[in-house]
Amino acid sequence: MLRLRSCILSGIVSSPSTSLHRLLAAAAPAVPTSPAFAVEDYLVETCGLTRPQALKASAKLSHLKSPANPDAVLAFFAGLGLSSADVAAAVVNDPKLLCASVKRTLGPNVVGLTGLGLSNSEIARLASLSYGIFRCRSIVPRLQYYLPLFGSCENFLRGLERRSFYILNVNIERVVKPNVAFLRQCGLGSCDLAKLFTRVPVMLTSNPERVQAKAACVEDLLHVPRGSGMFTQALQAVAYYSKETIAATLEYLVKTFRWSDGEVGIALSKALSLLARSKDMLLRRSEFLISNVGLESSYIAHRPVMLTYSLEGRLRPRYYVLKFLKANGLLDRDRDYYNTVVVTEKVFAEKFLRPHKEAAPHLAEDYAAACRGEVPNNFRFR
Repeated sequence: MLRLRSCILSGIVSSPSTSLHRLLAAAAPAVPTSPAFAVEDYLVETCGLTRPQALKASAKLSHLKSPANPDAVLAFFAGLGLSSADVAAAVVNDPKLLCASVKRTLGPNVVGLTGLGLSNSEIARLASLSYGIFRCRSIVPRLQYYLPLFGSCENFLRGLERRSFYILNVNIERVVKPNVAFLRQCGLGSCDLAKLFTRVPVMLTSNPERVQAKAACVEDLLHVPRGSGMFTQALQAVAYYSKETIAATLEYLVKTFRWSDGEVGIALSKALSLLARSKDMLLRRSEFLISNVGLESSYIAHRPVMLTYSLEGRLRPRYYVLKFLKANGLLDRDRDYYNTVVVTEKVFAEKFLRPHKEAAPHLAEDYAAACRGEVPNNFRFR
């Protein structure tokens, strides 16, 4: 078996037209005569599944009477370069993969995918992500359509890794193509579509009426017009939320940060991810930035990225440092709070910690403690 797994398919990709038959024949061992084939044990011992996984998967393989075909399939995938973990994942996702014909289905699929430019490693990833479609001959024409749409095989595989394997099942003519045509009418170019579908594949696979409703939501609630540079990002932001949820979030932002409708629009134009933040997260940052730091609502609206930073690991510790330096006369001028929190840790240390190493030898240590959620004595202000 080891010898079989090491050699199978090595020649399929290099010269599929001349060696496919010979190599596939090598992947078909003789059927053993043993009358009792323990499927569950085979899944655990040979495929690497856990016992609970094997118990669930074996229900779909109860008709198997011999390991002959599963052995051929495993040898086939070993030749493609699938690791043991990849094989286990593929079998868990699609136990019936072990029943597929190497000669009639898997082999021709590999030849077709190779013809589309996929490497062995990409085909291996596809096999472990495709949830049943890899054993269907339709996978090749589907990839032929999708690859140009996603811009690259890597983008397409990333879309699948977002548990969007239904991309391979959805009706291309009735669902996918109408969605693509509509989004192009909204001003999305090829690069925009590739980014959108890679990050939120649901915008490709949803019912066309739902996709159109999302676009209307972007225009009506977020006031982002079609054709603008923000439209694609706005679609990403609303993809998984209902119109009612988005409206409630907008209302909460107005109430919590005391923003006007115009300020909400400004904030979202710079940080659409606020739509995905929890109410508790927004409330805690509002209380800290407005009540403790003393920032004006309009100031925050024009710098909403602050609201996406960690309160405990960034906003509060850096505020402590700034306040400590000011209280001890170690700042030569007032420093803008936003410019303090927006910089990287390295830049923050270079500008606000290291220059004061002699005057405040414990400052870096206290800052590190604050980032862990502690409040050192030096940072306890009255």
